[in-house]
Amino acid sequence: MTQVQIQLPQHLQEDIDFLKTQLTSLKLHFEPKQPKIYLSRAEVSKMLNVSYVTLNKWNKSGKLKAVGIGGRVLYRQEDIDNAIVEL
Repeated sequence: MTQVQIQLPQHLQEDIDFLKTQLTSLKLHFEPKQPKIYLSRAEVSKMLNVSYVTLNKWNKSGKLKAVGIGGRVLYRQEDIDNAIVEL
């Protein structure tokens, strides 16, 4: 059996080595992005033990921002977690 050996130009070999180190670094530090969790007004109201009126007041004052789609009012779990402060 005959072996064929290919000699790569130096700059191409350097590029390949650079890409290898970048991929290795990515593998070591990769953290998958967590999907955003959305909760309905009913779920948030029950979770925080507050009324819809209170949720509306918090939305207007900017304490807890609501988002919506198709007429539904939703809250991001991340926003709820950030709105809760230590006393």
